[in-house]
Amino acid sequence: MTGERVQRKLAAILAGDVVGYSRLMGGDEDGTHSRLKDLLQSVVRPAIAAHSGRLVKLLGDGVLVEFASAVDAVACALQIQARTEEWNAATAEAQPMRLRIGINVGDVIVEDDDIHGDGVNVAARVEALAEAGGICLTRAAVDQVRDKLPIRIENKGKRTVKNIAQPLEVFHVFPGALAGGEAPRRQTADGERPSIAVLAFDNMSSDPEQGFFSDGIAEDIITDLSKISQLHVIARNSSFAYRGSAVSVPQVGAELGVGYVLEGSVRSSGKRVRVTAQLIEAATGGHVWADRFDRDLTDIFEVQDELTREIVEALRVRLSPDDRQRLARRKTPDLEAHTLFLRGREHSFRHTRHDNLEARRILARALEIEPDYAAARARIAFTRVIDYVNDWAEDRGKALAEALAEARAAVSADEADAQAQFAFAIASLWNRDFEAAAAAAARCLDLEPNSRQRHLATAHVQVFGGDPAGAIETLDSYIRLDPLYPDIVLHFLAEAHISLGRYEEAIGALRQRLARAPSSATAYNLIAACCGHLGRLDEARSAWAEARRLEPGYSVEERRRILPFRDPADFERRIEGMRRAGLLDAGGDGRYQAHW
Repeated sequence: MTGERVQRKLAAILAGDVVGYSRLMGGDEDGTHSRLKDLLQSVVRPAIAAHSGRLVKLLGDGVLVEFASAVDAVACALQIQARTEEWNAATAEAQPMRLRIGINVGDVIVEDDDIHGDGVNVAARVEALAEAGGICLTRAAVDQVRDKLPIRIENKGKRTVKNIAQPLEVFHVFPGALAGGEAPRRQTADGERPSIAVLAFDNMSSDPEQGFFSDGIAEDIITDLSKISQLHVIARNSSFAYRGSAVSVPQVGAELGVGYVLEGSVRSSGKRVRVTAQLIEAATGGHVWADRFDRDLTDIFEVQDELTREIVEALRVRLSPDDRQRLARRKTPDLEAHTLFLRGREHSFRHTRHDNLEARRILARALEIEPDYAAARARIAFTRVIDYVNDWAEDRGKALAEALAEARAAVSADEADAQAQFAFAIASLWNRDFEAAAAAAARCLDLEPNSRQRHLATAHVQVFGGDPAGAIETLDSYIRLDPLYPDIVLHFLAEAHISLGRYEEAIGALRQRLARAPSSATAYNLIAACCGHLGRLDEARSAWAEARRLEPGYSVEERRRILPFRDPADFERRIEGMRRAGLLDAGGDGRYQAHW
């Protein structure tokens, strides 16, 4: 003790350290130490100063920073993580240096220039829960920043951590603004429309493997509600993100921007099934409606229909004739075939080569039972497109031909099945039949006006078909349906901006994508092209080097051949940016001697 007065105060505490620092030191001690000093000087200290923080101390490869406000702490963390990615690209090291950051708001003890106490300890513990390049917050910090920053918040539930008596409720935070600074809209486009999020139904059966069945029921309800023009329905991608999290309904409502939340559970035993559901007003947590259905398993489709009808009545939605027609079931699949479809679909959602194979194996069994099962054929078609795009097929041309054949068969089996139209739109696009793709995407939206997937199909067609401005509008509508939108949205947004010559906006979207997925070679390649157009040659070369490190065999010529741009000039605009940065040289045979 020095005689200085000991004080207590409330503060926002940021704790951060370098992921895998010991491993980096083991490979190159002097170089790693030098790089850390540069990172602190070039990125971390300027960000702290810009947001009125106080660097309390350095702890080897870590930092402890104090802020008067959680908003400043989170804004600083976002800047640090974004600038660190730029710094990594500029240094072009084989092993990027990435930080993880934890933020807490709590009581701290101030002693001399140091701080300690539970507020600091909790910040250190949640920092350890953050991902590489990520930011983790406590509940106290989230409550201070919600709606004050353009961020996306994911609740990761309660976690037990060392030396902290009570479990901590932790949240991961991501940049939520679109390129150009516009935050994703939290409310529906039309404030008069009721808005609803359907959470994943709990699997109450004794077999945990039956989770796909309860998911299928919830997703079918989302699909049915998406057919109603006077409802705003949040997509599965966002509403299912809360699975297994100890979150309140008001929190879900605030984060997804909805007025109502549907919760439910499914218990199946033998030939019987029990489905319970409750509709809750998000703002108050009050119950609007609840019901329980005890039926034979073979009646599950009638249960889903009845559930949808009761939800619509509880929300006092007036159905138009078109809504009623869309809700009318055209075909009820065989229950065994439907169960196989749900299993296969879950595999296809994982987007891996193995899961695509497994999905097709299971879906083929469903088609043996019911050959005209349109949704099953549509899923097979989509997996074959994914195989083609990712080069997972032994014969790429055959995979694409099979995708189109299956999609056509799906539409022939049921022209009013939105999944069939979606698959036909995507398969037609990659086969460069732009008119058919656009027509099928439009038909998707006719069948399910609120469908997130159908909006994505439309944006897909617009990006490659030559309507980038339309794609940006469609993606804006998409984000309203799926506030926790996936990385592909940022990629399409960047592609659209590039086609419009808006290179700064494209780089902004790509940097956001890299904050989520640091290993995206495609994002680095496109950044290199954009920086070439902007004359930022050092940045272009750094991004290029990182892309080649991540995926050395990524060929320019292959991408030209594969990507279905209607106007070849759209692709060549990307190549021109690389050429301006000195990254590509035309060979004697007209091929570019480099890899993208």
